[in-house]
Amino acid sequence: MTLMERFFLEKEKAQLVVVDVQEKLCRAMDEKVLAKLTGNISILLDAAAELGLPALATEQYVKGLGETIPVLKEKLPAASLEKMTFSCCGGEGFLEALEKNGRRQVILVGMETHVCVLQTALELLSRGYLVHLVCDAVMSRRKQNWEIAIKTMTAAGVVMTSTESVLFQLLRVAGTEEFKKLSKLVR
Repeated sequence: MTLMERFFLEKEKAQLVVVDVQEKLCRAMDEKVLAKLTGNISILLDAAAELGLPALATEQYVKGLGETIPVLKEKLPAASLEKMTFSCCGGEGFLEALEKNGRRQVILVGMETHVCVLQTALELLSRGYLVHLVCDAVMSRRKQNWEIAIKTMTAAGVVMTSTESVLFQLLRVAGTEEFKKLSKLVR
């Protein structure tokens, strides 16, 4: 695999996965960090819709944690997949949904970084996916847990990135209608 294949996202090969950004879980999070997370995930969902990337969301134990927060739910192209396993890969229909579109680059966002996001990233890596973790679009209740999870995923081979990096890699060039529309989201 070349450097570009490993580190550079391509809109024809990528898909977005939003992990467990749910009502009751969000109540336990730092409000300022949560606002940044939801804003960045919104940008990525808008970009996915504009650029034709599949977007998939999961919900952990909906009965206890509630549904995906409305500001994100309204931007999702399909209903979220409910799961009880921490790794999304163990949830019913998740792997089938990923495989269906044949895209091997996964842009991963959501919460909590050290539990569901971490376990999903590691399992996706083990299944041959290239995982790009959007560090400013994942969070944990405690910063130390977030930091340890980031280090663990880096050591495992997950590509660390940011919302703007993802956006401009997918756009590739300035001056297009897509660029004009989406670049406004990060100004």
